[in-house]
Amino acid sequence: MRILLVGAGGVGSAFAAIAARRDFFEHVIIADYDEGRALKAAAVDERFSGAALDASSSAAVADLARQHSITHLMNAVDPRFVMPLFEGALAAGADYLDMAMSLSKSHPDKPYELTGVKLGDEQFAVTDAWEKAGRLALVGIGVEPGLSDVFARYAADYLFSAIDELGTRDGSNLTVEGYDFAPSFSIWTTIEECLNPPVIWEKERGWHTTEPFSEGEVFDFPEGIGPVECVNVEHEEVLLMPRWIDCSRVTFKYGLGDEFIDVLKTLHKLGLDKTEKLRVGGVEVSPRDVVAAALPDPATLGDKMRGKTCAGVHVTGTGKDGRPRSTYLYSVVDNEWSMREYGHQCVVWQTAVNPVVALELLANGTWSGAGVLGPEAFDAVPFLDLLTSYGSPWGIRDF
Repeated sequence: MRILLVGAGGVGSAFAAIAARRDFFEHVIIADYDEGRALKAAAVDERFSGAALDASSSAAVADLARQHSITHLMNAVDPRFVMPLFEGALAAGADYLDMAMSLSKSHPDKPYELTGVKLGDEQFAVTDAWEKAGRLALVGIGVEPGLSDVFARYAADYLFSAIDELGTRDGSNLTVEGYDFAPSFSIWTTIEECLNPPVIWEKERGWHTTEPFSEGEVFDFPEGIGPVECVNVEHEEVLLMPRWIDCSRVTFKYGLGDEFIDVLKTLHKLGLDKTEKLRVGGVEVSPRDVVAAALPDPATLGDKMRGKTCAGVHVTGTGKDGRPRSTYLYSVVDNEWSMREYGHQCVVWQTAVNPVVALELLANGTWSGAGVLGPEAFDAVPFLDLLTSYGSPWGIRDF
């Protein structure tokens, strides 16, 4: 297996640190717009090398993949680059993996009622081309989406005979010393998913939307994190899970906190969430890119972070015994542990470990397929067993 890892930021660097401890691949090319950053990430192991790449050019992506005989392209950049990387991988005859899917576009007239272009629509529209080429695009294989989708598959196969709701719930008790506001993940992506109309899926209605930050609920997270208020956020799980799992409803709620929500609302009011470029002092710049540049790089915050992060799916319905069941399947990562063991903060580590596990399963033939597929399309048990062996145990809490 020869991997092209695109993106040497927090998640990409954590991916490299995790993969360096495994032996299922021959070589990893780490590519980034900043070649120096790629080379720094590649220094983790002699099987890694770095390269410069314009991820917005599918032709450049395909050329680099062909040059290095790439078998699998791993997308570790923000979702605005999904389509050129996705298209470049297919053109080069390589399999493809990502942790976020192609971007959505709100309905022009009823954005908080009807869907427009949904997350992943551009990718699923060409699944026939991937099937015809015999190539696999494994989409949404981070932590959320990704691990939560694997949990949903496991619940459907082993714990439930009928599922009422698959509710992804994400929360933490993380703090960052020395900063009034310092997101632990890409602010560009966070703005995108939090300010877009959240999508809900219901069997009787299909996919529909609601207002950002709606339907707040307090969810009690395990392992000392405790109660966190969670709100509706646009996320890929809602677009993935119903395609492969029989259920009545799918939701995604994120524990943001009042302060974070207020900041996002203020950015929106000021137009600082926009991606269209403005001319300022003779230079064209995107307001959202300015916000991202003004905030600390999440990858550099690890030694200032304290606490734990939790990702999982709350499943309700009927258990295999025919009785009502309410179960949360989850993974918790302690920042102290991830920093001590890998030198990477817990949020990016938890995101990065899952595609490494998936690639190992593809390398040894345990997982295989063609077309555009989500994690739900594969057997969950080998993934969860391998994830545990990587040092990331998972848990089940019944309510």
